[in-house]
Amino acid sequence: MLKTVLQSRGFLHNSINKFFKIETPRWCSVYSDNTSGTFTHHKSVDRDNLATNLLWDSEKSAKSANGWKPVEDCLFDVFRESNEKLSIKKFLLAIEDTGLRLNDQRLQHSINCFKVIQEQAYDSSGQSVPVDFIDRQTFKECVADNIVLLGRAFQNKFVIPEFKNFSQEIDKIFWDCKDVTKGKIADYIPQLSRMKADQWGLAICTVDGQRHSIGDTGIPICFQSCSKPMNYALALDDLGEQMVHEYIGQEPSGVSFNELALNTNDKPHNPMVNSGAIVICSLLKNDYRLADRFEFINNQYKELAGGEYIGFNNSVFLSERETADRNFALGYYMKEKKCFPEGNNLMETLDLYFQLCSVDSTCDSGSVIAATLANGGVCPITGERVLHSHSVRNTLSLMHSCGMYDYSGQFAFKVGLPAKSGVSGMIMLVVPNVMGVCMWSPPLDKTGNSYRGLQFCKQLVSTFNFHNYDNLRYTPKKMDPRRQSVTGRAHQVVKLLFSSYNGDITAIRRYAVLGLDLNQSDYDSRTALHVAAAEGHYEVVEFLLEKCGVTCDPKDRWGFTPADDAKRFNHENVATLIAKYHKKRYPVTDGEQNEEQRKEKGSDSEVNEMQSPK
Repeated sequence: MLKTVLQSRGFLHNSINKFFKIETPRWCSVYSDNTSGTFTHHKSVDRDNLATNLLWDSEKSAKSANGWKPVEDCLFDVFRESNEKLSIKKFLLAIEDTGLRLNDQRLQHSINCFKVIQEQAYDSSGQSVPVDFIDRQTFKECVADNIVLLGRAFQNKFVIPEFKNFSQEIDKIFWDCKDVTKGKIADYIPQLSRMKADQWGLAICTVDGQRHSIGDTGIPICFQSCSKPMNYALALDDLGEQMVHEYIGQEPSGVSFNELALNTNDKPHNPMVNSGAIVICSLLKNDYRLADRFEFINNQYKELAGGEYIGFNNSVFLSERETADRNFALGYYMKEKKCFPEGNNLMETLDLYFQLCSVDSTCDSGSVIAATLANGGVCPITGERVLHSHSVRNTLSLMHSCGMYDYSGQFAFKVGLPAKSGVSGMIMLVVPNVMGVCMWSPPLDKTGNSYRGLQFCKQLVSTFNFHNYDNLRYTPKKMDPRRQSVTGRAHQVVKLLFSSYNGDITAIRRYAVLGLDLNQSDYDSRTALHVAAAEGHYEVVEFLLEKCGVTCDPKDRWGFTPADDAKRFNHENVATLIAKYHKKRYPVTDGEQNEEQRKEKGSDSEVNEMQSPK
C-alpha cells in the first residue's frame, strides 16, 4: 500500500544505484571484534557526490558474515519503541543531532515519505489523524534511497564526527566575540550606515552538509566585496585561467582596495580589489544583454548556495551607484589604460558591478557558498558540481593572499585560511576539505573588516588546528574536530561509560549504530549498565536493556550487579526496571517458583520463631 502511494507521488526511485556509481552492501557491524569489515571513503563526482560510497572489505566479509546486518535494520533496532515500532518524530530529531537539516535536498525522498505516511491515517469518522509510529518494513522503504547518507551520519563517518560537541565549542567562541564593542559601521554607502552595531550572526556548513548557526543568521546582508571571489571563479569556469589573466594580475596590491593604481603591466593587481573586480564584471558573459548577465550570475549564486536564500537589495544598489565617484574614476582610468576587452560598455560594466555587490544573502546561505568552495566546487547540500576544482583552487589561493583588504598579510599569518570580507560586515571563511563559515557583524576596523568576525577567526584557529601549518611536526597540538574520538577499546570504554554517567542517550545510541559492544567493561568490570543504574538514568538503562539487549546482571570486581547499584543509591524505579527485564529474559519455572516460595515461607517462619516470646 505504502509503495503504491509513494510511487503515485513520485517519491520512489527504481534503484539506489541511480545515485551511486557502484553497488555496495549496506551493512553495519553489530560486534566490535577485529573481524569487522573495513569501510573506505570513496568520493564520486557530480550526482554521485550526493553521498560518500562505503566500500566494504570483501576479504574480511566471509569471516564475519554472521555478525553483520543491514544498516536500515540496525537503525530500526536502535530507535524502535517497546511496541516494535519506530517513532518518526524521534528519528527526525536524531537526524538533526548529526548536523543534517531536514530541508537538506539529499534527504528529501525520505522526508517526503515520512510526510506521506503521516497524512494517510484517518479515524473512524474519516478525519485525518497524525501518525508517528511505523513498522520495520515501512521504515526500510522510506530510507532506502538515502540509506548511504543516513548510515554515514549515524556511524560518525562525516568530516566532523562529534558535531554536537564541536558546535558547543563554536558557541563559546561566538559569545566571547559578542562582547567586542570596537569598530565603526561603514557610512560611505548611506543604506549600510543604518545597520545596528549589536547585530552578530554566524553559520557553519561542513563539506558533508552538517549545519550549525547562532545569532542573527536569518537577516539578509549585502555581499559587497564577498561577491568578488565568486565572480572570479565564475569567470575562470567560463573563460579559463589564461584568458582571465590576460586582463588581471595575481599579486597583492600593497595599497588600499579602491586605490587608483595598476601594476607594472597596466593591469589590476588581483580580482579582490575594486579595479580587478570591475574588470572581471566586464568579462562575465559580455555578449549577453545586461539583464541576462545579471540573471545568469544570480542563478549561479543560488546554485553555490544550494538553492537557499539569495536576494537583491535595490536600495543599496541605488545608494552605492549614487556615491560611487571613486569607482567611476577607476573605470575611466582603466578605460584609458585599455584594461577592458574590446567593445566594453563601461556604464553597463559598472552597473553590473554595483548590482552584484548589492545581492543579498543570509549567514546560512553564505556558509553553504563557503562550504561549496571548501568542497572543491561541489555544493555539499545538493551534491551538484557548480565550479571546476581548478577554478576553486585558484580562487582560494587569491582569497588567502588578497581577500582581507589591507589586513590580508596579517590574516594569512595569524589565521592561515582563505577568506573574503565585505564592508557590510560579512566575512566568508573557508577551511578546505572541512567547512565553510559565514559571519556578519557591521562594526568594522580601519581596514574595512568586521571586528567581531576577525576576533572569531583568530579564536577559531587558536582553539582548533585549522591553520594551514598546524599539521607541522612538533607543533603544539590543538583540538582536531576531524578526528574520531572513539579509537581502540580503551577509548571506547571510557567514552561509553562517560556517556552513561552523563545520561547522554544520544551518544549511546550512536555507539549502538556504530556496532560497539555495549557490554564492554572497565578495569573494575563495571559496564555502562552499572554506571547508568548507579546514577539513576532510567532512560539510559531502559535503552541498554530494551534496544541493545545488554546483559542484565553482570558483576563488577566487588560482586555488585547493576540492580545492586540501583538499590544502594536509592534508585528504586531503576532497580524495578532491571528486575522486570531480568524476569522477562529468564522466566522462572513453576518448580523454581514453588521452591522460592517455600524458601521465603521457611525464612518467614524462622523470623517469627525468633520474634515470638518463649
